[in-house]
Amino acid sequence: MSVSSLDQLCVNTIRTLSIDAVQKANSGHPGMPMGIADVAYVLWTRFLKHNPENPDWVNRDRFVLSAGHGSMLLYSLLHVSGYDLSIDEIKKFRQLGSKTPGHPENTVTPGVEMTTGPLGQGFATGVGMAMAETFLASSFNTPDYSVIDHFTYAIVSDGDLMEGISHEAASLAGHLKLGKLIYLYDSNRISIDGSTDLAFTEDVAKRFEAYGWHIQTIDGHNHDSIEAAITEAKDVHTQPSLIICKTHIGFGSPNKQDSASSHGSPLGEEEVILTKKQLRWEADELFHVPDEVVQQFRSWSDAGSEMEEKWKETMKDFEADHPELAVSFKNAIHHQLPVNFEELLPVFETDETGLASRKSSGLVLTELKEHLPNLIGGSADLTGSNNTELKDKGIFTPNNRTGQNVHYGVREHAMAAAANGMALHGGVIPYTGTFFIFTDYMRPAIRLGALMETPSIFVLTHDSIGLGEDGPTHQPVEHLASLRAMPNVTVIRPGDANEVAYAWKNALERTDGPTLLVLTRQNIPTLPRTTANAASLTERGAYVYRDTKQTEPEAILIASGSELHLAIEAQNELLEQGVNTRVVSMPSWELFQQQDKAYQESVLPSSVIKRVAVEAGSTFGWERWVGSEGKVIGMDTFGESGPYKQLYEHFGITRQAVIEAVLNL
Repeated sequence: MSVSSLDQLCVNTIRTLSIDAVQKANSGHPGMPMGIADVAYVLWTRFLKHNPENPDWVNRDRFVLSAGHGSMLLYSLLHVSGYDLSIDEIKKFRQLGSKTPGHPENTVTPGVEMTTGPLGQGFATGVGMAMAETFLASSFNTPDYSVIDHFTYAIVSDGDLMEGISHEAASLAGHLKLGKLIYLYDSNRISIDGSTDLAFTEDVAKRFEAYGWHIQTIDGHNHDSIEAAITEAKDVHTQPSLIICKTHIGFGSPNKQDSASSHGSPLGEEEVILTKKQLRWEADELFHVPDEVVQQFRSWSDAGSEMEEKWKETMKDFEADHPELAVSFKNAIHHQLPVNFEELLPVFETDETGLASRKSSGLVLTELKEHLPNLIGGSADLTGSNNTELKDKGIFTPNNRTGQNVHYGVREHAMAAAANGMALHGGVIPYTGTFFIFTDYMRPAIRLGALMETPSIFVLTHDSIGLGEDGPTHQPVEHLASLRAMPNVTVIRPGDANEVAYAWKNALERTDGPTLLVLTRQNIPTLPRTTANAASLTERGAYVYRDTKQTEPEAILIASGSELHLAIEAQNELLEQGVNTRVVSMPSWELFQQQDKAYQESVLPSSVIKRVAVEAGSTFGWERWVGSEGKVIGMDTFGESGPYKQLYEHFGITRQAVIEAVLNL
């Protein structure tokens, strides 16, 4: 084993910083950083292309700590490498308001690529990053210029590989032959409950070999072996790589090495002293970073700065030789949409029969695809049902890296995480498609996207009992309420084709979080429009679709999606009966909540307390908009199997029910 005294000093600095921070916080996971420190050190000082002075450099390597519980490993690396993460922040590990939260958060700490902690998410999100890299490289690199050329690395744990999402994502990555994806597996064979033999005895190498990955197994404490393995992995261009690193959790701890007790708890003061003695470290030296360690890490960081400068020079020449391609590249990287973007939206003529909103969504994509060359999306084996195909734009495959259509297979969870990864990488606009019910399988990734502020777009069709005969297993009931409760998620359920167009506009323009487009299977009328009820008002979340002739209505009907036309039909009859009623289309609670109080009052005047909301889903939450005097027509049971029109009658979501509710009020 060839390890210089300086190398050992650097590795032990990472270990002791992690030990001290966890001990001071009296909370955290010291064992993993202690065990994988050798691997991380070699990667960060001999391979990782990054620049601490510009953490957002487009062509940097991406590093994901999928085993986010070992966050002090990453914080230690960032600190000694020169990122804006001071030793004072290290000392405030896991404290309120610090840049060193318990699990890494990309919106909090410079240099953290993604928020990790829920195991498996980093693994799957990294796959999306690698997909984005290869798409952009194939789209913009020329024989003379490589403007995008980097690797995606991750440190993954036993827990990551146990989670089901890792199976989905590994299968997808192997199928796509993502050669610039290199994962370092911290195989320490310990989990919280004890030895992994309690529950995890599969042959990981054979499993990943079956997925089509390149496999190596090494001693995770031997620097020469680590370097050789990463070098070999980088030379494998047609397979993602898994390097199985055999390590000792809690390395150096006399009494806790290779035990579950070092996984999720501080070592304890006595064991800290013994461990530091074992590592030849002064016990009273807390948060000590030797100057020569800083110099070692900063020398590689300086090399990264030089790499970026060379890249900038390359970009200047690229712009001169390929001006149009360079403009397209910059627009993609900076999420610049066409200047006349709104004018590109299709306008749908009034039609009583109308279209399913999933179909009008597909027509919107057809109109926009020629103007958004970095739009890349697909479906979890439901392309025809979701209407998510970008026709004539090719399929993203190992033989066609510029294809804009992704076939994810039946892998909803990995699909959502991959979309997050592409959005985090930047340069592409990712969207996915499946049935709304299957957000049950996507929810952890959607939530993480919201936390990370990724502009992922999720197309979710078959949005209610309106899907009909497939029955309650496929009929979402509580899903709107559930996802509306999630912070930083915009849920849009458009009420006709023109609302769909503006829903897409809002989703494509958003840069700070996910958007969910919730769409119907069944046809819904395309409604007549005037300046007063223009479809562009969709972007305000709610608007007065049709009002009474009086200054103030007696009652207000509020509806979203496929139930908007029910409210309009009810209004017609109520007006005939002399009840002055306003119809409000409310496709998005979240967008409406973002409007100023004056606008909200103009749509839902507080003086009008007789309100009826209608939506083919859970009534939960609608009391916010109808108030204590109002009525909600929806459903709080599971659905049934049958033709959708019969189901609406069966569950009492009808025009007549709306009319009676208003009259009763």
